[in-house]
Amino acid sequence: MRIGYLDCYSGLSGDMILGALVDCGLPLDRLATELAKLPLHGYRLSAEEASRGIITGTRVTVTLENSPQQRRNLKDVLDIIERGDISQEQKRKTALIFDRLAGAESKVHRVPKETVHFHELGAVDAIVDIVGAVVGLELLGIQALFSSPLPTGGGTVETEHGTIPVPAPATLELIASARAPLRPHVSPDLGELVTPTGAAIATSLALFECPAFTLERIGYGVGTREIPTMPNVLPLWIGETSEEQGPLLLLETNIDDMSAELHGYVMERLFEHGALDVWFTPIQMKKNRPAVMLSVLAPTEAKGMLLETMLRETSTLGVRVQRMERHQCEREMVPFESSLGKVMTKVKLFHGKRIGLSPEFEDCRRLAQEHGLPLQEVYRTVTVEASAHLLGG
Repeated sequence: MRIGYLDCYSGLSGDMILGALVDCGLPLDRLATELAKLPLHGYRLSAEEASRGIITGTRVTVTLENSPQQRRNLKDVLDIIERGDISQEQKRKTALIFDRLAGAESKVHRVPKETVHFHELGAVDAIVDIVGAVVGLELLGIQALFSSPLPTGGGTVETEHGTIPVPAPATLELIASARAPLRPHVSPDLGELVTPTGAAIATSLALFECPAFTLERIGYGVGTREIPTMPNVLPLWIGETSEEQGPLLLLETNIDDMSAELHGYVMERLFEHGALDVWFTPIQMKKNRPAVMLSVLAPTEAKGMLLETMLRETSTLGVRVQRMERHQCEREMVPFESSLGKVMTKVKLFHGKRIGLSPEFEDCRRLAQEHGLPLQEVYRTVTVEASAHLLGG
């Protein structure tokens, strides 16, 4: 499996991530072509070789052609993403990052995130950085992203809202909600090392650890500032692990003091935020109290939003997180014309050979209603016929 590792020793920002991707071999014109699929205008993307200290890498710049910029809220940004001609998976990941970024800003300003209007979220360069990072990782074939701990920096930074301490409050909210590790610094000369955009991308897409892997290439994304004590660059390491499937996370918590009526709603919210599977297990807790264990299987990039959902939407005080290894069979969806009508069939493959199948529920339900037959009879008929035709027996 191809992975990427962000070595954030001198910080992290959206433009540094784009620079590292381009320095690793992503053609700038290919990235620009993908970004042009968004209904977003008024900017120009450029890249140049640049050095910080003894390290040379790539500096990517988003030059704005319109000033001042249009002020947008979360709904405006999500509408731009949804109307773009990018893949559904790219839309999902991008929307997740912006939703978490808006949630962090709304918590800082103590207003609903739907009503937040602020420069950082609606800025063209933030949209380009975030969508560009999601698309660029996919174009380079990176199937899983990992990251080092994030440095705190020091001092203050000037923003549209005035002078604020470093790390910026929104950056800290993003890091806290994802339970991401920090590497403290105390020098006020360092300034802001991790921007809210960089934190939103990393805490939404990356797992904060470094697995064993074979290193193939290294790219350096060059930051804007010169930092006296270290080169201001973001190394991106790309390589291969021995895992055939991407890493997954298992998030679990025990609940003994919440109405059962709420469980279904929690499940729906978890699936909306990227869960692959959600289930409840009856358990006994201390003093022999009946309870349920909520389990969530998820890709690493959904960790932050799922943790936030579990902590906000349930009565639990904590969530356990484990990294899981999953091995799965290939599958294919095959249309099958049964004696009762057309049914989409999920076929299971092992080493390229068809070894099992399952008719789609909605199609079987439709046929049961059309023919006035019990659903289990439709299942049985379709399964027997499809097995003879697709599995050879």
